[in-house]
Amino acid sequence: MTSRDKILSLFRTHPDQYLSGQEISRLLNISRAAVWKQVKALRQLGFEIEAKHSQGYRLLAAPDLLLAAEIENGLNCQYIGQSVISLSETDSTNVQARRLAEEGVLEGTVVVADRQSAGRGRLGRRWESPSGVNLYCSILLRPKIPVQQAPQLTFLSAVAVAETLNKICQLSAKVKWPNDIVVNGAKISGLLNEMSAETEQIHFVILGIGVNLNMLEDQFPDKLKYPATSAFLETGKLVNRLIFLQEFLQCLDKYYSEFLREGFVPIRRRWENLCNMMNMQVEVDQGSGNLCGTVVGLDAEGALRVQLDNGQIERILAGDVSPVSKVNQELN
Repeated sequence: MTSRDKILSLFRTHPDQYLSGQEISRLLNISRAAVWKQVKALRQLGFEIEAKHSQGYRLLAAPDLLLAAEIENGLNCQYIGQSVISLSETDSTNVQARRLAEEGVLEGTVVVADRQSAGRGRLGRRWESPSGVNLYCSILLRPKIPVQQAPQLTFLSAVAVAETLNKICQLSAKVKWPNDIVVNGAKISGLLNEMSAETEQIHFVILGIGVNLNMLEDQFPDKLKYPATSAFLETGKLVNRLIFLQEFLQCLDKYYSEFLREGFVPIRRRWENLCNMMNMQVEVDQGSGNLCGTVVGLDAEGALRVQLDNGQIERILAGDVSPVSKVNQELN
C-alpha cells in the first residue's frame, strides 16, 4: 500500500475521529510534510477531509473511486481480495493479472482499473471501457482441481455477478450461456476467464469481469452485434461502484469456498435457476452449422445440454445460442 492508501485506511478505521498529523506520522513512519502532501492529494481526488487546529484531520466524504485501501476496508473474504491492486488506467486487467500470476502473487489477488484501453471480450471482441462509470476487474485463483473442471469457474463468476446486480441494483439479471449476464434481453456484463495449465495441473485461472454500471447510452459503440445496457439505463439510479465491487467480491468468495468444498453441483443449480433460456427453444450457431432444440441445463463439465426433437441430448461446447422466434416456432 502507498502512503496515501495507508492514510486513507487510517481514516476508515477511525470514523468520526480526528487524527493529528503527528499521530499519522508516527503510525506510518513518515514525515509530517509527507502526511500533509498525501492529504492534499486525497482532496484533489475528491475526498472531503476536514482539518481542525489542534485536533487533526477527519474524513467526511469520499468520491466514487476504486482505490485499493477503500476496497480492502471492511472486506470479509476467505480467499478473494487478499491483495488488491487498483489502477487508474491499464490496457487490460486480465493482462495485468496474468503478469502478476506469473510472478507468483497470492491467490485471490484482485486487479481493478478505472479505465481499460484494450479491454477484451469473448472471441477477441473489444469491450468498451470508459473511465469512471463501470467495473473492470480480474481475480487470480489457484484452485487445486482437475484441469477439465476449470471452465466451471466461469459459471461460478456469472452467478456472483448476476446475484450482485439483483441485490445492489434491484434488477432481474439473468445468465446467458456461456459467459454473459443480461437484463431485459440486453447484455450488461461479460466474463473472460483465462487459464495457465499443464496436462494435469492448473497453474492459475484468471476471472475477468466487466459490468456496465453507470454507462450512458452515448458511451456505447454505434454498431454492436448484440444489444447492450447498463444498470443506470435500466433503473435511472447511479450505482456506487465501491459498494458493488465489495458485495461482488464477497459473493464470489462465498461461492468459491463452496465450490472447493462441494464441487460444481450447487453452482450448476444456481446457474440454471438464473438462466434466461432454460426450457426454451433455441438455435445454436456452431459456425459449421446450426441446430435447434430445447435448453435443459448444464452437464457436469459445464457444457450446455440441448434436447433435440427426437429426444437426443446434444452437448454444446462452443457457439452462439439465441431463442427461436415465435414466428419460426409457429412455422415449424
